[in-house]
Amino acid sequence: MTVGVVVLAAGGSSRLGRPKQLVVHQGKTLVRRAAEIAVTAECGPVVVVLGAHHDTVALELAGLPVLKVEHAEWAAGPGGSLVAGVRALTQMRAIDGGTVDAVLVMLCDQLRVDSAHLRALVETWRRTGADVVASAYEETRGVPALFARAVFPELAALGPEQGARGVIAREPSRVTEVPLPGGGEDVDTAADLARLK
Repeated sequence: MTVGVVVLAAGGSSRLGRPKQLVVHQGKTLVRRAAEIAVTAECGPVVVVLGAHHDTVALELAGLPVLKVEHAEWAAGPGGSLVAGVRALTQMRAIDGGTVDAVLVMLCDQLRVDSAHLRALVETWRRTGADVVASAYEETRGVPALFARAVFPELAALGPEQGARGVIAREPSRVTEVPLPGGGEDVDTAADLARLK
């Protein structure tokens, strides 16, 4: 069963005041780090959705076996980026004569996410057959999260201002959790950036 990964890296980082995708952490930009984690998890094909500062951010992905997808309407909200990423993934597989059985959605700025966690999400899905496998942290369920093919129509119907968390919360009984200690640590503000340094 094929699992594709969609890395959401299109936002304008308005609260941070500079592109979070290009923030350097442990010697790598956040977008490069996230893409490498997705690739080394060896789940399946990887799509990185770009928007704001797309040319500069795309340069950070040089040499990686990822499909870069530019989402022109990134400013409208995260839902459109997610729709664009899932669509690109399924179209890419269709060209190869295959299908995508699940999609794993991740952000570029969650500092506690690593390849082992992504693999744990996939392994949990393969073991349980759950429609949704979400990361559990800070008393919530969120991304990175895996969505089985049965949930794709819900992802495709997302409005621009919506995100994956709404799909996760819609029907709690279909969700299986994988703990992600510190999963809420991301880079949204100058204070977050100062904490990194």
